[in-house]
Amino acid sequence: MTITQKITPCLWVDTDAKGVVDYYLSIFKDGKLKEFQRFQNPPEAIEQGGQEFFETALFEIAGMELQILAAGPYFKFNEAISLVINCKDQEEVDYYWDALTSNGGEEGPCGWCKDKFGLSWQVVPVEYYQLVTSSDPSVRDKAMQATMSMKKLILADLK
Repeated sequence: MTITQKITPCLWVDTDAKGVVDYYLSIFKDGKLKEFQRFQNPPEAIEQGGQEFFETALFEIAGMELQILAAGPYFKFNEAISLVINCKDQEEVDYYWDALTSNGGEEGPCGWCKDKFGLSWQVVPVEYYQLVTSSDPSVRDKAMQATMSMKKLILADLK
């Protein structure tokens, strides 16, 4: 295995690292599984309520490596960490939003949503950044006010 990036986010899930990776690869079509391992938990971990095995997986989506650690229900995702998907247009926003919020995911405000594992994502059209940083205060203010009233970002309504 070759390490290709300096920092690799690790996502802790309850079980089934391979299933989690398969879920993300079904959404991000340019991805790939790079490694999967299953390990025996030490006896003391099992005695403390741990599972007999834990799993790790390394995968790549959109050119970024992520690691999955499936080691039991000790930690849950929250909004303190999230991933942003920079989308080229509204069609791409719609695709990722629908894929992440279906099958147990949920919509949130201002372009934020959670997938079925509870991981937070912000799905953003790249033109959004031009609008909210515009030198024209009326463009900037309209985009920000519209953002606050939306769940999924609708580019036409931000302009």
